[in-house]
Amino acid sequence: MTKKRFIPIGSLVLGLVFGLVMLITHLLVKPPVPPSELNGVLRSEYRLLAPFQLQSQSHGPISENNLQGKWSFIFFGYLSCPDVCPNTLHELNSFYGLLKDASGVEPDDMQVLFVSVDPGRDNTENLASYVSHFNKRFIGVSAGKGAIDRFVTQFGAGYILEAETAPGQYLVTHTSAIFLVDPLGRLVATFSQPHYASTLLSQYQKIKAYFSGSR
Repeated sequence: MTKKRFIPIGSLVLGLVFGLVMLITHLLVKPPVPPSELNGVLRSEYRLLAPFQLQSQSHGPISENNLQGKWSFIFFGYLSCPDVCPNTLHELNSFYGLLKDASGVEPDDMQVLFVSVDPGRDNTENLASYVSHFNKRFIGVSAGKGAIDRFVTQFGAGYILEAETAPGQYLVTHTSAIFLVDPLGRLVATFSQPHYASTLLSQYQKIKAYFSGSR
C-alpha cells in the first residue's frame, strides 16, 4: 500500500511567503524603462571601474576614490589635438554653464577629467594650464603609458600614435566619446559625437532622474 506524502503546512506557508517577498523585491528594485532619449547613451551594463592611478597637478594623484560621490565626465585626448579636443572641452564648458544656470549654484556633484593619451609630450603642468583655459574646475590628468593603457581599456576606448611628420610632431587618433561615471564609480553612459552643450544637459538631467527613480 502506497503511503501518501504530506507537505507540512508550515513549510508550504514559508515557501509562499518567500516567493512573495522575492517578487516584491524584484518589482521594487527593477529600474524603470529609460526615456527614449537615452537609447544608445546608457550602457547595457553598469561596470564598476577597477582601481587605477593617474596624476594631476591641481589635485595630486587621481584614483577610483576621486570618482566616489560625483558624476564624472571623462574625455580622452591630447594637447596637440587640432580640433576634436578643444571643441569638446568648449562644449563641456558650455554644458557646465548651462547646468549652473539651471540649478542656480555651482554643480559641485560633477567633475570633468581630461585624460591625455599622449604622455610622451603632455605633462601634468601643461595639462592643468590647457584645461584651465576652458574651465578652471576641469582636471587634466596623465600617467605613464602602461597606466594610461589600462585606464583607457576599461572604457572600451583606444588611441593610436600616428607616424611622425617631423621630429616630435605627430597626430594621435583617439576615441572622441565622452564617458560618464556615476557617484558609485560605475561607467554608466557614453556620449558620442557630435557633442552639443544643450543635448548633454538634457541627457544628463534625464540620467540623474532615471537613477534617482531606480534606486
